[in-house]
Amino acid sequence: MGRITEDLIRRNAEHNDCVIFSLEELSLHQQEIERLEHIDKWCRDLKILYLQNNLIGKIENVSKLKKLEYLNLALNNIEKIENLEGCEGLTKLDLTVNFIGELSSVKTLQGNIHLKELFLMGNPCADFDGYRQFVLATLQQLKWLDGKEIERSERIRALQNFAAVEQKIREQEKAYCLKRAKDKEEAQRKLKEEENKSKMERNHTGSDGHWYTDISTPLSPSEDSKGYIQAPETQEGQCKEKKLDDREDDLEFWNKPSLYTPESRLETLRHMEKQRRDQERLSEKKKKVKPPRMLVTEDGRALNVNEPKLDFTLKDDEKRNQIVLDLAVYRYMDTSLIDVDVQPTYVRVMVKGKPFQLVLPAEVKPDSSFAKRSQTTGHLVVCMPKVGEVIIGCQRTSKPVKSMPDSSRGQTSQRSQQMERLEVDPSKRSIPDVANIVREKKHTPRRVRAEPKIIPSEEEPDFEDNPEVPPLI
Repeated sequence: MGRITEDLIRRNAEHNDCVIFSLEELSLHQQEIERLEHIDKWCRDLKILYLQNNLIGKIENVSKLKKLEYLNLALNNIEKIENLEGCEGLTKLDLTVNFIGELSSVKTLQGNIHLKELFLMGNPCADFDGYRQFVLATLQQLKWLDGKEIERSERIRALQNFAAVEQKIREQEKAYCLKRAKDKEEAQRKLKEEENKSKMERNHTGSDGHWYTDISTPLSPSEDSKGYIQAPETQEGQCKEKKLDDREDDLEFWNKPSLYTPESRLETLRHMEKQRRDQERLSEKKKKVKPPRMLVTEDGRALNVNEPKLDFTLKDDEKRNQIVLDLAVYRYMDTSLIDVDVQPTYVRVMVKGKPFQLVLPAEVKPDSSFAKRSQTTGHLVVCMPKVGEVIIGCQRTSKPVKSMPDSSRGQTSQRSQQMERLEVDPSKRSIPDVANIVREKKHTPRRVRAEPKIIPSEEEPDFEDNPEVPPLI
């Protein structure tokens, strides 16, 4: 049974960006819908509504669509015109090929003053004597009936003979109602017979579709052995017989003459649904279920697996003492579809349910490992520190001091003394003291000082004091 759901409406509202509250046109034809519901609550602004070729048996839940201008309900199971008084803006109504036998129900459309076009061809009421005259006299706002324009003279004649035409229509309606009651009883009887037949078949067949016999009576050894040997052959024969029976039933159903009634249309739908379910069961049986991928052997050894077929690189970062896995995950794939599991000897990444597993060259720490993903390339990077080694970052980190025995302390003290002997006097260092650079460059006011006169020493033997030579600046 097809139903009107929010998802169905959104799928048919792509032209409105899947927004349903402001939808003005909606097409729900050929959806096997059996009941009108929810449209008047979700789509109040509808102007055009297509519901042709469904199984709708009653017009309902459309009275709140005040802006509705065109309603198409052709090829449905409607037997009466009703519940359209609230559609104030309705200008065109299509009820072609339905089961409307109560022609007097068109009187409910008298309040729809904007209604200009009406289609009732293909209904039982269209075969009534005086059908057109009755509709023209009842709905005086109409301009077109069954695609034919209404002339003024035609309406005047219909109004003049309305009393006699109305009496004929009532008599024909009564005869049609009696006939419909008999058809409904016959349809219910056939439905009960089919239900009883299906129950009998279920009693003789199992849930898997195979035929089973009563095993309460014991078999002789010879019969038991024969039956055991012939069991596969009998099962194959029974399956072939069942297929032949299904084909014969299908041909019988389609070749059987039946009246065109709402019940016959529903019966046809049920038969087609049954065929569809049987085909789905056969296809499910034919499908070969793939065995699960083996990731770890029976002796506990992990295997290398790359089911998603992704490129990867595995690097041993000696500087940080860690192993880095770079996995080329699909760039635009959602991160929620990725699951990372780091174990001491291997790493496993599930990408959309497909496993990627890689055995590591060294043992790692799962608790200290981390994963990150690139925002530009989409690659997944998993960093796994090795066990028993210190991770050294870019900055220097202090190591913990361990307690040592007295003998080792003496050796270290001797080494430190030797180191002190090798040190150079700090005052004679050629490298400038970084800590005192700022102090040396401290701003001090300049003062003009008298330069001291260079007085030559008389102790130098080659010195001659020449007064004509000017002093050095």
